[in-house]
Amino acid sequence: MKTVYGTALLVQGAEALLSDRAVDARVKAARREHPDAELVTLEGREVDAGRFVEATGGSLFSQATIVVVDAVSDLDKDLFDLVTVTAAHPPETLCLILVHPGGAKGRGLLTKLSKAKVETIKADALKAAAIPDFIAKEARRLHLDMDRDAVNALHQALGNDLRTLVAAVDQLASDSPNGQVGADAVRTYFGGRAEISSFNVADASLEGRLPDALETLRWALSIGVQPAAVTAAMARGLRSLGLYLDMRTQRMGDKQLAQAIGVPPWKLKSLNRQGRSWNKAGVAKAIRLVTTCDAAVKGAAVDANYALESMLIAIDEARQT
Repeated sequence: MKTVYGTALLVQGAEALLSDRAVDARVKAARREHPDAELVTLEGREVDAGRFVEATGGSLFSQATIVVVDAVSDLDKDLFDLVTVTAAHPPETLCLILVHPGGAKGRGLLTKLSKAKVETIKADALKAAAIPDFIAKEARRLHLDMDRDAVNALHQALGNDLRTLVAAVDQLASDSPNGQVGADAVRTYFGGRAEISSFNVADASLEGRLPDALETLRWALSIGVQPAAVTAAMARGLRSLGLYLDMRTQRMGDKQLAQAIGVPPWKLKSLNRQGRSWNKAGVAKAIRLVTTCDAAVKGAAVDANYALESMLIAIDEARQT
């Protein structure tokens, strides 16, 4: 069996679920080989040469080390050569995993890693047309028999957010004693859950996935989601992001930080992704845009749909300031 030690893996792409799964699969493979391996997780923006060398140079407490460097797009350019050399020739006791969230930032490092022939797994965001196939594949993974009508019903009910869809398929699999589910059962479970798509719009917008945000918005409006629900979701998302940007440098554990912000602990990973391309001034500007749009969709605008699309485009510009 091929060992994962003495190797490096680059996981590249904006779809967080696919990225997380690729990382988890490599970590589990490393754990199977060395159950006592030390796991070290680093954030790109916090890494310097000394910390990287210390993490990848071996552990005093274990014969093997798993090092995950998240958001390598945020690494200082002066580290690109060091990271590339280590990834190209990792020690036999090291399992190195580099995670790039997609986009142009850190492109120089990606070029170097490509030239060094570092193994790469793509985790690109799926287009809406590919979502039904993803749902069907997820159902097969859980040994759930879903016909195409059931797959399409789930897509229509919940939209394009992969984490939401995975959770839904898992619930259906758990609650289907014969391992089969049809479109009627899907509608019974999730037909009233269309409002969840407003939060999918907000997540895509705040993560800088403007095309996905616009596409999800149009889909949500087409199935009856109220425009005011979208502005409410955007306001809530921006409030959480603003608090995260204020508090992330404080000495708090994840649970304490999540409580202070008012979100579940799992939401911190999403806020961390969003926070990489936002600053406090941008969040403040985006909140003003949402407030203006909220008034528009509640009566001041002739076309609420156009007002929402314009808001998303303006918020994406605020994100990049």
